[in-house]
Amino acid sequence: MSVPPPGCDAPSDPLRCVGALVVDDDGRIFFQLRSPHRRLFPNTWDIAGGHVEPGETLIEALHREVHEETGWTVSHVLTEVGEYTYVGDDGIARVETDYLVRVDGDLARPQLEAGKHTEFRWLTPADLDVLDESRDVNDGLIRQIAEDGFAVLRALGL
Repeated sequence: MSVPPPGCDAPSDPLRCVGALVVDDDGRIFFQLRSPHRRLFPNTWDIAGGHVEPGETLIEALHREVHEETGWTVSHVLTEVGEYTYVGDDGIARVETDYLVRVDGDLARPQLEAGKHTEFRWLTPADLDVLDESRDVNDGLIRQIAEDGFAVLRALGL
């Protein structure tokens, strides 16, 4: 994705994004800390995901982004958690569709994308206060996404 040069208007249609709430066998959800050098949302907690490339479906983008950011392979898309609209700190509107997923791979050793993420954590509902470190970003959107993800997990009986 490129940011419009100064003086150019941002695109009128929001960019499409996907996010993966990766869940483990203990009912925890995976979060990773964005590098302080990232252009968008530096040094904030996030789920795996990113922009949908031209010609990709949401599910194709979901599989690609999870693999790029963690080295894991999506084995099951359990359900959609929700759709979220936000404006990045680049001024561009985005619509993100987030899914609960299971993955194949070593869950204790994700291969974080070099230069993009600095650490990871598996969180339970009792651990979500750590996400409040990012509460000033989009009015605490990442915490809301996490809470929605755990609510869907409970509704599914997982």
